Amino acid sequence: MLRLSGAVKDYAWGSPRAISDFTGIEFGGQRVAELWFGAHNGAQTLAGGNPLSEVIAADPARILGADVSARFDGQLPFLLKLIAPEQPLSLQVHPGKELAEVGFQAEEEAGIPRNSPRRNYRDRNHKPEMIFALTPFEAFAGFRAPRRAIEVLENLNAPLAREMLEILRAHPGYRGLRAVARKLLAPLDEERQIQIEAVITACQDRLDRGTSPSLRVDRQAVALARTYPSDPGAVLSLLLNPVTLRPGEALFIPTGAVHAYVSGLGIEVMSSSDNVLRAGLTPKHIDAGEALRCMDFHGAPPVRIAPEMNGRGTGIYYAPVDDFELSVSDVNGEEWIPIPGRGPRILLGISGDLEVGVGGSIETIRTGEALFISAAEGAVRVRGNGKLAQAGVP
Repeated sequence: MLRLSGAVKDYAWGSPRAISDFTGIEFGGQRVAELWFGAHNGAQTLAGGNPLSEVIAADPARILGADVSARFDGQLPFLLKLIAPEQPLSLQVHPGKELAEVGFQAEEEAGIPRNSPRRNYRDRNHKPEMIFALTPFEAFAGFRAPRRAIEVLENLNAPLAREMLEILRAHPGYRGLRAVARKLLAPLDEERQIQIEAVITACQDRLDRGTSPSLRVDRQAVALARTYPSDPGAVLSLLLNPVTLRPGEALFIPTGAVHAYVSGLGIEVMSSSDNVLRAGLTPKHIDAGEALRCMDFHGAPPVRIAPEMNGRGTGIYYAPVDDFELSVSDVNGEEWIPIPGRGPRILLGISGDLEVGVGGSIETIRTGEALFISAAEGAVRVRGNGKLAQAGVP
């Protein structure tokens, strides 16, 4: 077992206290948006004083296991993060494997440095992800069913809203949503900015009149526009599924799904990638054209993942990908409880004080602390009083 120290990401949308309060670590007053645990070249996660990537590279077949090493080219296939948005993240989408390969190679050939703020593709990997809520967690995820999008727009008194409504009625299904998204995310000019502002004004107006079909959606659109004036992402949010996760609930974001996290504290587990295509709602680099190219326009409810309980206090959240899974264990007592899983794993303390046993070794893990366990170490057991998350490979 190797004790991990996470890599701090101080993005502007992060909370100044949430991750600090959770981990008990003071970060000098800076906003901490994310704390990464993994072997991605942007993670800088230390394992026992050395970069985890170097630990794995020294003997990938033993550390990852022969099967995982062969399937993922000697790389740890997942990242585990704590994430704490206090302000909305950018409206974004993550590419699939093929687009990531092509996009990464094109930017390499163009000579764009991998750490450049203009870079879209920082690696060759896809980036499906899953968020597990530690506190109430707000997000937008994927397009609404077209009929629901029509209901949201029907009594919105603004010219752009009426155009959007006409498009959705004329082109049912994903074609209408695609046409509206392309219209909204086209290059901005002064006239389009005025149209966007008029939609937001109309949202506020029907809130004031009590005629909103969705108080939550209108309030969020108005709030987004207040933070990002004239940004088309605020209007596009009207067409997206609003999601509230209670603690213990999980949401899966497939590649191609447009989404934005709004607020809360959660655990993210994802493929080992930092590829983000931003369509709006951010001062960072936006490439709406590239985001549209890989966006899935099929309207459907958000993908909530229910845990499969093993009868010993562990719920396993199976994501529909090969790269990762997440389990969460409630532990209560001095009896050793086995934690299901195989291959390389990262454990994160969620609450309480626990003892983790592997072979003849025992380590203590507290809230916010993380351990890496190699495939060679075999079965994991735990005892004490608290809660433990485990990211691993299916």
